[in-house]
Amino acid sequence: MNLITIVGARPNLIKIAPLMEAFKEGRKIKPLLVHTGQHYDEKMSDLFFRQLGIPEPEINLGVSGGSHAVQTAEIMRLIELVLLEHRPDALLVVGDVNSTIACGLVATKLGIKLIHVEAGLRSFDRSMPEEVNRILTDSISDLLFCTEESGRTNLLKEGHDPADIFLVGNLMIDSLLKHKEEADALPVLHEMGLKAGNYAVMTLHRPANVDTRESMESFLTVIEHVQKQLPIVFPVHPRTRKNLSAFGLEERVRSMPGLVLTEPLGYLEFLKLISSAKVVLTDSGGIQEETTILGVPCLTLRENTERPVTCQLGTNRLVGTTPANVIQAFNDVLAHPPGPGKIPPRWDGKTARRIVDILESKF
Repeated sequence: MNLITIVGARPNLIKIAPLMEAFKEGRKIKPLLVHTGQHYDEKMSDLFFRQLGIPEPEINLGVSGGSHAVQTAEIMRLIELVLLEHRPDALLVVGDVNSTIACGLVATKLGIKLIHVEAGLRSFDRSMPEEVNRILTDSISDLLFCTEESGRTNLLKEGHDPADIFLVGNLMIDSLLKHKEEADALPVLHEMGLKAGNYAVMTLHRPANVDTRESMESFLTVIEHVQKQLPIVFPVHPRTRKNLSAFGLEERVRSMPGLVLTEPLGYLEFLKLISSAKVVLTDSGGIQEETTILGVPCLTLRENTERPVTCQLGTNRLVGTTPANVIQAFNDVLAHPPGPGKIPPRWDGKTARRIVDILESKF
């Protein structure tokens, strides 16, 4: 089976790494790795590839920047040339980024089977670009691999054939479990002057949270409160850093003694950071899953989540974006530390092998 696998954004790399390893262990699948370049900077991309043990992509489309329309269109134009040249039996996409839907659309129109890993997740909020990408990709996919039961339920409600849906588990957890011991050995906390279990971590990057002065000021109010109680480490996303500068908020940030700003971190460094934290505040989807496995309290700075199992079984709590609500939730964690929660079904480090077994039987 000739299979083209697509990565575009850094979260895709975490998900594709265990799959590429599992493909090597099998005998029936010949994968070709294509990087669209959607999230690409030499330092961070090279670091993720090296830390996760991913082979260098055979093809890099080199698409980066631009609006959603420009980026999606350019990826579609270039991936079509690749697909016409290589004529794979199937194309595999992960997640919900622009690369996912762009490559999926082209493959489907060329009559190439489409496989979507992390299918069926729904926030039911179409103002999120990722939600639109998820819905559209699922609607044209031939095989749908789900991380949690809600994914299967959503797909069945949308009319998908049950025979095409598989609850396989979570590739991000495959990567986490494989690399946790390596991450634990890193001296990250010592280098930052932190003590395990006595600091917070924050990530913030979604447009709804960082693209207006009002929203940025709201979260700075939260940070001001948190850093008085605990040191808070804030790896700053490029989009967030740009907006802090554009809104003239840098001086307010610099005035907080308990706030530790960093550049975006490598996979292992960040894994170490969140695994030893007292609490994590985030608007990221994947971090909700990682903290659930690690047993670390997570406060999700959104009104919804496409990963409900992290709230139902895990350590995640939706707290919205109103400063008073976030601060109250943070105070609750400090006053009454929650338990570690439960591990969702099939989040056991064996997801990649399940996917490969299914693909080998199907093709």
